[in-house]
Amino acid sequence: MTPRAMVTLATLSTLLCVGLATPALGQVAKDATETWVPARLADGQPDIQGMWNNIGVSDTPLELPDGFSGPKFSQAELEAIAKARAEAAARSAARPREPNVGAYASYWFDSYWNEEADDRAPAIVVEPLNGQVPDWTSNAHEVLRHTRQHLHDSWEYMESGDRCITRGVLGMMMPTVYNNGTLILQSPGYVVLHSEMIHSARIIQVDGPSHVEPGVRQWDGDPRGRWEGNTLVVESTNFRAVRSMRGPKPGIRSRQSEEQRLIERFTFVDQDTIEYSSHVDDPATYNEPWTAAFPLKRDSDYQQFEYACHEGNYSVPNALGGARAEERSNR
Repeated sequence: MTPRAMVTLATLSTLLCVGLATPALGQVAKDATETWVPARLADGQPDIQGMWNNIGVSDTPLELPDGFSGPKFSQAELEAIAKARAEAAARSAARPREPNVGAYASYWFDSYWNEEADDRAPAIVVEPLNGQVPDWTSNAHEVLRHTRQHLHDSWEYMESGDRCITRGVLGMMMPTVYNNGTLILQSPGYVVLHSEMIHSARIIQVDGPSHVEPGVRQWDGDPRGRWEGNTLVVESTNFRAVRSMRGPKPGIRSRQSEEQRLIERFTFVDQDTIEYSSHVDDPATYNEPWTAAFPLKRDSDYQQFEYACHEGNYSVPNALGGARAEERSNR
């Protein structure tokens, strides 16, 4: 997956012509979002264009340790959370591990460049109050178990990101180890979110017609946006059922069902800060809804590069070819 060509504004301008918060790293006073007045575009939309990044969030833990509850924490509770995490990390490090190929050098990871951030939230999940992603339903567990058993029987069982299709909305927006830049562009009646991760552009119609017909299903859903003051609210429905998709927990696969409904909120706090949240309601996958929240910071120096998945990704044919070779050797 090698970057080849920088994404240009002209590329996405063409795309526009064709197709067209809950706080996390620090509590922002409510009146700050009510008194600050952003610049407006010709169609009345607040101007949120530019490059944004979840700087300082990529190494914020997704979940709270067991036994804690938000949304606010005392200094003693924060110290207890840090201690619980350190103990868990020590136990993990002490376990025997199978040999592996390792990973990239540390300077490839966003956390390497964000070590100065000292106002990280204790977790990204803010609802439910225990700060943990709800468990899967029994049906979701069965689907994922079946998928793991047949993972290399066919490309159909492989994770959608490994197939260079999509990581899903959460996979694009949630902080990860690299490729966290999001380019926002606007055109009359539209907002475009171009995520560097897996090179995906979501074209969001603002104050447009209702969602498409129920029979129309899409990998990343059908988004519709509206402005509530300084907050862009994006509701996505009409998702395609995907049996294996990049999950919110690192290293753990998840899925999405046709029942999934996402509500994202982009609250424009000031010229350089957006409070972002994503409310996930997928009753066929999770036992209850949950919400993740973290800030996006303007990052004008960030250069977004193409995520050239197909040009360097041989994992699908190699994985399937290896499975067939193993089958032949076991006959």
